[in-house]
Amino acid sequence: MEVESILKIAFVDDEPECLDEIEQICRNFGKETGHPVETLPFESGESFLRAFETGGFDLVFMDIYMEGMDGVAAALKMRRQDRGCLLVFLTSSMDFMPDAFSCHAFEYVTKPFTRERIFDVLSDAVKVLPREQSYVELTVDRKTVCLFLDEIASAVTDAHYLDITLTDGRKLRCRMTMTEFMEKIGADPRFIPVNKGIAVNAEHILAFEKGCCIMESGARFPVRVRDSAKVEQMARDYHFEKIRRRQTYTADRRQGKEKG
Repeated sequence: MEVESILKIAFVDDEPECLDEIEQICRNFGKETGHPVETLPFESGESFLRAFETGGFDLVFMDIYMEGMDGVAAALKMRRQDRGCLLVFLTSSMDFMPDAFSCHAFEYVTKPFTRERIFDVLSDAVKVLPREQSYVELTVDRKTVCLFLDEIASAVTDAHYLDITLTDGRKLRCRMTMTEFMEKIGADPRFIPVNKGIAVNAEHILAFEKGCCIMESGARFPVRVRDSAKVEQMARDYHFEKIRRRQTYTADRRQGKEKG
C-alpha cells in the first residue's frame, strides 16, 4: 500500500533570521503546492548531528560558514550515517566547492537567497523524492500496525511467527510466514532474502563479510553459502539502480536548464 509522504526538512544555520526566513518559505511551499512539509531548525552543526538519525530527514539545508563546526564537516559526518537524504548547501561564497565535493550535495544556494530560488530547489527535490511511501499493515498483539517499509530493517522467521526489527531498534512479533510478508510488501526490491526465513532491507546493509550480512545496527545475519554471490549482487543492483535513477534525473534537469 502507498500513502503520500511528508517532506521532512532540516535547516542548519547559526543566523536565527536566516533560519526563520527559509523555514517560512518552505512552509509556504507546502501550503501552495499541497505537499506536506515538516520542518526542524538547528543553530549549529553540533546540535543537528546530536539529533540526526538515519532516514530522519529527506532534505537538509546546511549553511557552510558557521561558528564551531562548519557545514562541510557536519555534512561529511551526516553522510557517514545517511547517504540518501538530499543536501543543499547555503553559502555566501563558492570557494568551499572542492572541499564539499565528497558530500554529494544536491544543490548549492548562494546568500542572500530568494523565495523563487528556494521554491525551485524544493520543486526539484520532490521530483527526486517519492511522493508516495509504501507501507504494510501487520497484526501485532491483536492490533493492526501500519509500518512504512523504510522503517523495517529486517524480518526473521521463528516457527509460525515473524520477528521484525525496525531501524530505531524496536522489535515486533507477528504471526505470519515469510512468504506472506513478501507478498504483502509486493516484492519490494529493497528486501533481499539472504537465507531461509531471513530478509533484510538493502538500504541498511553495511557490508558482507565472512558469510554474513552485516547491518548498520551491527546485527549479523548468515548468508546461505550457495546464494552468497547472488545475494551480494542483488544488493549492488539495488543501489546501482537507485544511483542511476538519481543521475538520470540530474542529467535531464541540467539539460533542461541549458535548453532554457
